[in-house]
Amino acid sequence: MDLKGVLEGILFVVGDEGITLHKIVEILNISMEEAKNLLKELKSAYEKEDRGIRISYLGDAFKLTTKQEHKEYYEKLVENPENHLLSPAALEVLAIVAYNQPITRIEIDEMRGISSSHMIRRLVAKGLLKEAGKSTMPGRPNLYKTTSDFLDYFGLATINDLPSINMAKNDLEEEKELFTSIYKEEDKINE
Repeated sequence: MDLKGVLEGILFVVGDEGITLHKIVEILNISMEEAKNLLKELKSAYEKEDRGIRISYLGDAFKLTTKQEHKEYYEKLVENPENHLLSPAALEVLAIVAYNQPITRIEIDEMRGISSSHMIRRLVAKGLLKEAGKSTMPGRPNLYKTTSDFLDYFGLATINDLPSINMAKNDLEEEKELFTSIYKEEDKINE
């Protein structure tokens, strides 16, 4: 098995969180020296002109990042007016972050039941989310929160202007009536 390919996949899967050298050693079950050599080989392959990504060492972790020299093209992608509309998935992630900030990607994933790393990267690129430090959880994942651009986009003065998500009393009563009516029907059946 080509461990360089496995390492490339690992770097892709960890996304923005990145991975430490010690974790690479642990996962691949190789020595520290072998891990360093694999990283050097992969990094060298990405440094070629025909490649669009590279391996960066940021925040004590290795990550796949885009090349700085291609920045003007990435800006066009983000600034494209067609991309200003938010998908339902983007709105879902924004709502989760807005009501639970600061929050980790893992916590967002748990609430959604699906990976959110790609969506978080897009929302950070659009300036609607930002990193807000590191969590105290194991692995010290990034914390995310909304930005002032988020407030502007949704016409809010402060985050406190978000609508309440508490269920209305009427909704609770309807649920209670539905619950009790089911059992009343069963009682009639058993009579």
